[in-house]
Amino acid sequence: MESTRGKIYITRRLPKEVTSRLQEVFDCKWWDHEDVPVPRELLLQEIKTADGLLSMVTDRIDSELLDAAPRLRAVSNMAVGYDNIQVEEAKKRNVIVCNTPDVLTETTADLTVALLLATSRRLEESAIFLKNDEWKSWSPFLLAGLDVHHKTLGIIGLGRIGQAVARRAFGFGMKVLYYNRHRRMAEEQSLGVEYRDLESLLRESDFVCVLTPLTADTYHLISERELSQMKPTAVLINTARGPVVDEVALYTALKNNQIWAAGLDVFDREPVRASHPLVHLPNVLALPHIGSATVDTRMAMANLAVDNLILALTGKEPKYRVC
Repeated sequence: MESTRGKIYITRRLPKEVTSRLQEVFDCKWWDHEDVPVPRELLLQEIKTADGLLSMVTDRIDSELLDAAPRLRAVSNMAVGYDNIQVEEAKKRNVIVCNTPDVLTETTADLTVALLLATSRRLEESAIFLKNDEWKSWSPFLLAGLDVHHKTLGIIGLGRIGQAVARRAFGFGMKVLYYNRHRRMAEEQSLGVEYRDLESLLRESDFVCVLTPLTADTYHLISERELSQMKPTAVLINTARGPVVDEVALYTALKNNQIWAAGLDVFDREPVRASHPLVHLPNVLALPHIGSATVDTRMAMANLAVDNLILALTGKEPKYRVC
């Protein structure tokens, strides 16, 4: 006899203590792999009978998938960003969409500052230099990097993570500028950050951190024109979404020493291979999208995604609802 309980599909293997909470309420199936996304064909098949979906940023939730899911009532995305979901299409079908902000704010801010420091002080180059037995003698300018303290940091996107990065930057005695679609007067008072239009921020900043969500308006927000406005000694850090930065323009700017370096945790299309042109540049520190990757934070994200899904499918208001 078929179960009358709702059906959930989970697109990655998650710890048992997370999935067991869902199994108490629903019939659950999942793609039993942690490091490989569920194949599109399988997801389209499984979604046909699902009432709820617990998805990852690697899953494309578009009109094709939503059309294949007549029973679907909620999608809980285990991420703060939801650019992988066609939200307007979900709205048309009365499908609730949820995300997991807040719990990853401080962790992602930590990684952003770590990447800024590692890039500016050439830590990866220095470690490889030592491992390759190239260190022959102390030298006045051997692997000399850039100071961070008392420099100017420009933050593009003063949301939760942007504000957390600003608080950390003040510990280094930095001057913090920001650009945001809407001016944040309260944060200017509480944090001491200064508003600039985008061109002025790029021109004045020693370090530029991209922390804005990916939208139609922010796609390739940083391209050839914007890179040309930065200082030749400037460092670009992107821990937001890859497509906010035009990778072709960035490669050209770095190759021609138009800017000093870049630290990248995200890319236009992920995962990137070791053959990606940016990965091979000596003035690029590239990471595999690990902004929120601590055990504590990923567990918190998974549990919040479960909370959202249970609430949405039991007629209650999810903790974080996109639509």
